[in-house]
Amino acid sequence: MAKANLNRVKAGDLELKEKVVAINRVVKTTKGGRAFSFSALVVVGNENGVVGHGLGKAKEVQEAITKGIEDAKKNLIKVPVMHGTVPHDQLAKEGAAKVLIKPAAHGTGVIAGGSMRAVLESAGVTDVLAKSLGSANPHNVVKATFKALSLLREPVEVAKTRRIGLKKVFNG
Repeated sequence: MAKANLNRVKAGDLELKEKVVAINRVVKTTKGGRAFSFSALVVVGNENGVVGHGLGKAKEVQEAITKGIEDAKKNLIKVPVMHGTVPHDQLAKEGAAKVLIKPAAHGTGVIAGGSMRAVLESAGVTDVLAKSLGSANPHNVVKATFKALSLLREPVEVAKTRRIGLKKVFNG
C-alpha cells in the first residue's frame, strides 16, 4: 500500500471552521446512581486543503466539543485539492470501516455520507464521489477518510517520482 504523506500543519494563524460529527452519551452506573459523560467527535478545516479531526470527552457536552476542537487542531493535515476535487481515486480502511473517494466533474457537489461529508467539506473539496463501505461507526469512518486523504498525491509529485512529464501523468 502507498505510504501516507503526513503533511502535518500547525494551527497557528489558520481560520478554522469546526463541525461536530457525533456526540456520544456514556453512562456509568455507580452505587450512588448514574454518572453521565459525553464524547464529541469534531472535524476542523479551513476549507482550503487543511483538515483535522479530534475527540473530546467531558462531563458536559459543550466542554467535550471544546476539547475535541483543541485535539483536532493538533491533528491537522494538508490535502491536495485540484479544481475543487481530489487528484485520483483512493481506497482506505480503518477498523471495519472502508471508504472510497473518487474525483468528480465540476458541479457534481459532495456526494458522501454524513461523517465523510463533514471531513471532505472541511477540507475544501467541492466536487467528489465518496462511498462508505463496511462499518458506519462515525469514529472509524472519519479516521478512514483521513487515511484516504493523507494517501492522496499531487500530480507534480507523481511526475517527479516517475521521472516523466506532467502531461504524461494525465494522458498516460
